[in-house]
Amino acid sequence: MSKVILGIMLKQRTETSPKFQDIISDYGCYISTRIGLHNADDTNCSPNGIILLETINEGKAQELEDKIRSNIDGVLVQKMVF
Repeated sequence: MSKVILGIMLKQRTETSPKFQDIISDYGCYISTRIGLHNADDTNCSPNGIILLETINEGKAQELEDKIRSNIDGVLVQKMVF
């Protein structure tokens, strides 16, 4: 079974993250690790964010990637397969 890691960059994450969260919740059983990265300090929070998702099912990872790309404007998705 392949491990697939999706790297997702959300633009305007405060606006796009609710829809993103709804989408990945449907695939929660297939996501073993989720890491969110964004720049923040005491006065600012970055409008963009990067999310790393480790999945356990290559077919479901492809479905998830397709759903993210087709439902969220301005998203960038890259995939690594091991």
